Amino acid sequence: MASYNIKINNETRTVQADPDTPLLWVLRDELKLVGTMYGCGIAQCGACTVHVDGNAVRSCSLPISKLGEQKVTTIEGLDKEAKHPLQEAWRAHDVPQCGYCQAGQIMSAAALLNENKSPSNSDIDEAMNGNICRCGTYTRIKKAIQTASKNM
Repeated sequence: MASYNIKINNETRTVQADPDTPLLWVLRDELKLVGTMYGCGIAQCGACTVHVDGNAVRSCSLPISKLGEQKVTTIEGLDKEAKHPLQEAWRAHDVPQCGYCQAGQIMSAAALLNENKSPSNSDIDEAMNGNICRCGTYTRIKKAIQTASKNM
C-alpha cells in the first residue's frame, strides 16, 4: 500500500491504496463518495465519470498512482446543494428513471458546458457519446443540457 494525497472536491484527502487501484474504488470505498457509480469496469459506459482537472474521465480505468497533483471533482463536488444548472435542468426535464447513470451523464455534460457554453446538438452528441442510459432518456438528457446551457 502507498499513501496518496488527493485533491478532491476542493479539499486534500489522504488515502492508502495499491498503486493500481482504480480511482473509482478509492472514491467509493476509501472516501465514501458513492455518487460515482460502477458500471462496466472497462471505461465504456460512463457511469463512473468524474472530472480530472476539468476533463471528463472514466474513473474505473484511472489508477490512483497516475493521478498525481491533478484535481478531481465528483458529482458531490459539482455543487454542494445539488443546484448546479445541470442538476436543476435534470430535475426540470425529469431525466432520471432508474438514476444509475445520472452522475456520469451530468459530469460529462458539465465538462462539455465548461468548454462550450452554447453547444450545438452535434456537440452534445459528441460529448455524451459513450455515456450509456439503459432507460433510454437520451432525448431528455439533450434537452436538459440545452436548458442548462441557457441558464449558466
